[in-house]
Amino acid sequence: MARAMSPAETFRLEAGELLAQLEAALLDLEGAPDDRALVDTAFRALHTLKGSGAMFGWDALAEFTHHIESTFQRVRDGTLPVTRDLVALALAAADHIRVLLERPEQADRVRSAALLTAIADLDTGRGRSRTAGRAAASASFTAPDHDGRAGHTGHLAESHPERVFRIRWYPGHDMLAFGGNPLLMLNELRALGACTVVPLTDRVPGIEEIEPTASYLGWDVLLTTASPRAAIDDVFIFVADQSELSIEDIAVGNGVAETRRLGEILIERGDVAADAVAEILARQERLGTLLVRDGKVSEDHLVSALGEQRHVREAIKARAAAVSGGTIRVPAERLDSLMDQVGELVIAQARLRQVAASDGSPLLKSISEELERLAAELRDTTMSIRMLPIGTLFGRFRRVVHDLSRELGRSVELTTEGEETELDKTVIESLNDPLVHLIRNAIDHGIEDAGRRTAAGKPPTGRVHLSAVHSGAQVLITIEDDGKGLDRSAIRAKGEERGLVQPGQELSEAELFGLIFQPGFSTAAAVTSVSGRGVGLDVVKRTIDGLRGSIEVTSRPSQGSTITLKLPLTLAIIDGLLVRMADERYVVPLSAVEECVELTRREDECSQGRSFLNIRGEIVAFVRLRELFDVPGPAPEIQKVVIVALGDARIGLVVDQVIGQHQTVIKSLSRLHRDLEGFSGATILGDGAVSLILDIPHLIKFARDREAGMRGLDHFEGSSHAAGHAAGYGRH
Repeated sequence: MARAMSPAETFRLEAGELLAQLEAALLDLEGAPDDRALVDTAFRALHTLKGSGAMFGWDALAEFTHHIESTFQRVRDGTLPVTRDLVALALAAADHIRVLLERPEQADRVRSAALLTAIADLDTGRGRSRTAGRAAASASFTAPDHDGRAGHTGHLAESHPERVFRIRWYPGHDMLAFGGNPLLMLNELRALGACTVVPLTDRVPGIEEIEPTASYLGWDVLLTTASPRAAIDDVFIFVADQSELSIEDIAVGNGVAETRRLGEILIERGDVAADAVAEILARQERLGTLLVRDGKVSEDHLVSALGEQRHVREAIKARAAAVSGGTIRVPAERLDSLMDQVGELVIAQARLRQVAASDGSPLLKSISEELERLAAELRDTTMSIRMLPIGTLFGRFRRVVHDLSRELGRSVELTTEGEETELDKTVIESLNDPLVHLIRNAIDHGIEDAGRRTAAGKPPTGRVHLSAVHSGAQVLITIEDDGKGLDRSAIRAKGEERGLVQPGQELSEAELFGLIFQPGFSTAAAVTSVSGRGVGLDVVKRTIDGLRGSIEVTSRPSQGSTITLKLPLTLAIIDGLLVRMADERYVVPLSAVEECVELTRREDECSQGRSFLNIRGEIVAFVRLRELFDVPGPAPEIQKVVIVALGDARIGLVVDQVIGQHQTVIKSLSRLHRDLEGFSGATILGDGAVSLILDIPHLIKFARDREAGMRGLDHFEGSSHAAGHAAGYGRH
């Protein structure tokens, strides 16, 4: 069973999310330096990192982050402008914080000091010398900033009218155990203005029940301050989720809270039930009755006021109900374990269905059908839990584009679409490196510099567009750029040089562009830190093949290129079509199946070995799986052809019998059989037998290679290559 995450692991996970938020805000700030909301987002991320780091013992992280937070406080105060240099240094600081978080033993103190000095040097635009500016900035780094404002002598803070806030705070039960100190936070509130603090002891148990590390006390605080509400939120920002916290503004402007009746105050605080106050007040004549009787208010106005009172009360209840739900963190290995168990349940259910069908018992059949329904619902629910929006992946590439465009001296904009598209977490985890390679290649090989783009009538800023969309049981991820496009002649020349293409051999566009995914293939004139070694795209191809996906490349000269990745929604359980050859059964992924047709012995003999079918006027090549897998015995009088498709390619798979749809739990092949072409995995059938899952991309490639050898067609690859593949299949 998977163990629960420790507090340190939880902090690392949450800190990683905060760093992602910080990085996104900084990248947005570069294009919108006056956006106060983005500045606040960056500041809050830094503030939370600092506070949580100190609480969980990451002292070096907390100290370094405190300095960067202080700098962004000056940005909030309007005394330090947002510039490209500030954003670049803040991004470098975020990288350093990540090192302090994940590999603290590798953190470079010299780099830390250099970053802080460089950021301090930015604040030199107020008529002081560079040395004085650095000294002043360094002084502000070490000054206390409990309220987010102290330690900035000489900086003009924004003026706000004083307001009175009512705060009720019960810390989380485990706050003390995790190293939190409520008294320090109350001191931060006192630094914001005049405070009245009253401890709440109503939850303190008897001495025999007290846990030494548990938190029982609560506090009521009345705070008069000129600071904004955000300053109070900042005090509680890293404990709010684990606390019972309410913050109410009970006065505005320069005045103080108006005198209120004792009952109203007690009810608003939640210290006494409204019913109890009403019961006491019922012993007196009601206010409304007195007002109407004395002619101070009309009866209809009274009814209207009572209606408003009820409306507000119901709205408050509805809002409380809406936010009462929440989320919990579950370790990824627990989801993987749950998925494995669901897979075993699906297999067991398939066995039960087979037993029920052969037994003939109506009761057993009814139980089997009910279990099948429940297993299907559990499967769908579990798979939906594993699904993540691909936007969690897309957000990482903004930094890749930002850094690479600066390194190459080009202006490049990354746009995204379809971030809400969901994909299995295992697939998303495997896509990071392939997409990084493809984006880097699009910028380095595709996007021209500003001068060439302007000369070609394009805007000086290049564009890389990343999109995702559902297409049946697949997700299509597209990387599109508006650069110069792929150089067909250079690709062909490199292919001939490496012996991948014979001189004079005609290639389709798909076959030509497919060469760029060969290991070591590169058309770059020189090796740089970005590209030129031919390492990258072959890794992309292997990764996508490993995910049972495919890659399509299109390009238009001077207009750009588009690479489309077609990926399955999940790698765990798929719907398949169960087919049979002799005594063996195989699974065809249902997402690839278009239709099934019959192939009589007469039609097979008339084909004269050419292996083509006429499907409504379209010629479709087919593969006899009996021959491919060396199945002994004669074929049946009428065979079935399963038409499968991958992109624009279509072939037929000739089988003895189509059994029907089958819910397929994918099992990986053993190390001995992992390199066996033609199969992407295996599954266990209801009778306990093992069935191999056909690898459609490899079968389509084999069909093309074989037909090229038999017919000598120019649009297929050479016959020697096909013969090699055929021999390989025969051996298997």
